[in-house]
Amino acid sequence: MHNILIVVDVQNDFVDGSLGTKEAVSIIPNVCSKIKNFEGDIYVTKDTHFDNYLNTSEGKKLPIEHCVKERDGWQLNEYVERALSDKEYTIIEKNSFGSLELPDIIRQKYSNLDFQIEIVGLCTDICVVSNALILKANFPENEIKVDASCCAGVTVESHNASLLTMKMCQIDVI
Repeated sequence: MHNILIVVDVQNDFVDGSLGTKEAVSIIPNVCSKIKNFEGDIYVTKDTHFDNYLNTSEGKKLPIEHCVKERDGWQLNEYVERALSDKEYTIIEKNSFGSLELPDIIRQKYSNLDFQIEIVGLCTDICVVSNALILKANFPENEIKVDASCCAGVTVESHNASLLTMKMCQIDVI
């Protein structure tokens, strides 16, 4: 069985930057521990926007500039980056909530292999749930789980609602 860890958008802007929360800050030690102790392949997504963000569809609905490529807010949280420093991992930049590239990469590498996926990161109610549902739709027979102690949402209520949504879609929440 091959183990895959997806670390979703643990970037400065989502931790303690323009869209950060105290809940996001509080999960960083758990995420770092998960990474350090993980045996398997690690994929790290990075929400990636550009200088025209405020003119995009997302920017018009969420007019808070964030994760603009090469700016400090786009960088991974320093503790997470340190935890990853002893690991091999693949970064996947995405300019939407969910990565459509991620299932293709997984399909290509693991096409004839048994695998399970674990997801951690930010924000539970936007990018984590989007990626979890995309992965479940692409790999309905594979175990996909989300570690709730390594995720935080925009609010506690929306975090919990997203965990329930994922459970209802047969994603295991641990």
